Amino acid sequence: MRSLLRRVGVDTRYLLAGFPVSIVFFSLMVTGFAAGVGTAVVWIGVPILATTLLAARGLADTERRMLPEVLGRPLARPRYRPAPEGAGRFRRIANPLTNGQSWLDLLYGIVSFPIAIVTFVFAVTWWAGTIIGLTYPLYGWVLAAIPGNQGLPELLGLGDAVWVEVAFNTGIGVLFALTLPVVLRGCALVRAGLGRAMLVSVAELHERIDDLAEGRAAAVSAEANALRRLERDIHDGPQQRLVSLAMDLSRAQRQLKRDPKAVEEMLGQAITSTRETLDELRALSRGIAPPILTDRGLAPALAALAGRCTIPVELDVQVAGRFAAAIENTVYFVVAESLANAAKHSHATVCTVTLARTGGVLMLTIGDDGVGGAHVAKGHGLSGLADRLKAVDGELTVDSPVGGPTVIVAEVPCG
Repeated sequence: MRSLLRRVGVDTRYLLAGFPVSIVFFSLMVTGFAAGVGTAVVWIGVPILATTLLAARGLADTERRMLPEVLGRPLARPRYRPAPEGAGRFRRIANPLTNGQSWLDLLYGIVSFPIAIVTFVFAVTWWAGTIIGLTYPLYGWVLAAIPGNQGLPELLGLGDAVWVEVAFNTGIGVLFALTLPVVLRGCALVRAGLGRAMLVSVAELHERIDDLAEGRAAAVSAEANALRRLERDIHDGPQQRLVSLAMDLSRAQRQLKRDPKAVEEMLGQAITSTRETLDELRALSRGIAPPILTDRGLAPALAALAGRCTIPVELDVQVAGRFAAAIENTVYFVVAESLANAAKHSHATVCTVTLARTGGVLMLTIGDDGVGGAHVAKGHGLSGLADRLKAVDGELTVDSPVGGPTVIVAEVPCG
């Protein structure tokens, strides 16, 4: 109930306060634009138009400040391109004319005026109907007693009794009161929708482009870091073992006829080295999408990860079906890296992994009862996860106070 009353108050304030602003906006824009265009041939119109566009920007900012409360979410602010460095005086004066958003601001001041009038009339009418109707029992008896005063019920043939007129008008007030939130909300959304389309849509597009560029850079960085780490691990591990294995086999080949017993011992060491190399390669392959993930999906792949972890893992996968390959790979890598870090550094006795879907977002929660202290700063084990998630528009939150416990939450859009 409180939220409904607050919404009614916000919409009412927006519709009533926006009306005088629209009058000023419309008057200045029409006057300034007409005067500027009319005198542009003698160059006087250029500073007039520039001043009009600057005024449009200021009045549009007033509207933009009201929109987030009405729409219930923050909105981007447009970027107005400044004049180039070293530009001459005339270029600086004319700079507002080169900004497309400034012209949209001016156009909004003209287009929004009739809509502001209509929505203002609806708001005033519904509030008047609500207040007059609901308070009619307080003064209706006096009006009914005035000689010759015919109420609407009498004109409709419902009778001229005082109680009929009071009940009829009170019922109208109740009807207005019940529909008031819907009407106000609809009017506010019509005005706010126009304002969002003309005043912030371009800014939102620029913001989205920046996010995509940042996500692409993050993806490239994450993949480059992963490849460098994989290259380093292969060089330091399996490659060295294979070089040593090749040398042992060459030595065994040379001694095959002279000392068969020593060769037998060398072959035993070579077999052991081969198995260790295979184990290392399997461990490294966890950083690459495994066949089980590609063939069977997230649930079996995460179960395999949990089974290989040196810490007991409680796995709860509440999703079914398949997702885009990028989504599944990202979730798998986040779980693999988090479990690997927990096994190395946390000294935990148990880990929990929960995967659920909320609307169009996969919520991955990984926790352990270890010593804490995990964070995503550069140089730490979790540093690449935030970049990998950013590449798919995801977010990473790490809560790991010193002393534990650690909770890692990854949100991955999936729909």
